[in-house]
Amino acid sequence: MRLSRAAAFPTSLLLGAVLTLTGAGAAQSAALDYVALGDSYSSGVGAGAYDSSSGNCKRTPRAYPALWAAANSPSSFAFTACSGARTNDVTAGQLGPLSSATDLVSISVGGNDAGFADVMTTCVMQSEATCIARVNEAKRYVDTTLPGRLDSVYSAIRTKAPSARVVVLGYPRFYKIGGSCLAGLTENERRAINGGADHLNAATAKRAADHGYTFADVTPAFTGHEICSGASWLHSVNWLNIGESYHPTAAGQSGGYLPTFRAAL
Repeated sequence: MRLSRAAAFPTSLLLGAVLTLTGAGAAQSAALDYVALGDSYSSGVGAGAYDSSSGNCKRTPRAYPALWAAANSPSSFAFTACSGARTNDVTAGQLGPLSSATDLVSISVGGNDAGFADVMTTCVMQSEATCIARVNEAKRYVDTTLPGRLDSVYSAIRTKAPSARVVVLGYPRFYKIGGSCLAGLTENERRAINGGADHLNAATAKRAADHGYTFADVTPAFTGHEICSGASWLHSVNWLNIGESYHPTAAGQSGGYLPTFRAAL
């Protein structure tokens, strides 16, 4: 029945309808007001080519928010994500561009609150037992304290941007177990760190869902591209540039975070 109706339409009218719908879709995309919030995984630490005007925030056009904006040409794009940001830093210093006109918000946050940097430093510098104990300490923080902090951020976003679609992005697993690494951390330490990332993602996903936000899990995209995979999209420990350690490379942003964000939309 549908085929016969379509066949009855003159070709010129069908073509016109397609062009009209395509134009409407393009106009809708172009009309988006997009604000990118969060920590170093959103600012793009590890991807290089940092915008000097962003200072220690280390924002880069290679980060997934900037890549998405370049490809989709929203009517406005505010990029306030900042390296090292915790939940209170987002609420105190990043929400300025949000308004009732904001259509789209992206954010990654929570890793710094849970002590991500200290966990990794402990695991690299100290014993296996100390490493695993530190991961477990971080997991307890995620269970007891982080949910309330995430609630504060997510509620503040909704207050300032009541109509926005909000996408919350998680963190990758860092290590391929049984991979190519011949030195460094033990497999038990790598499993513990991966478990900590999963634990953080699960808690974040729950809080995002409770606020009506979309959680975008980057773990599948990074599978096969972890440290020790032989094709890593993550920096291992780098003593010459310690701040980029355990952060996505430019390929991790374009091949991992960007497609995951795009799919969430």
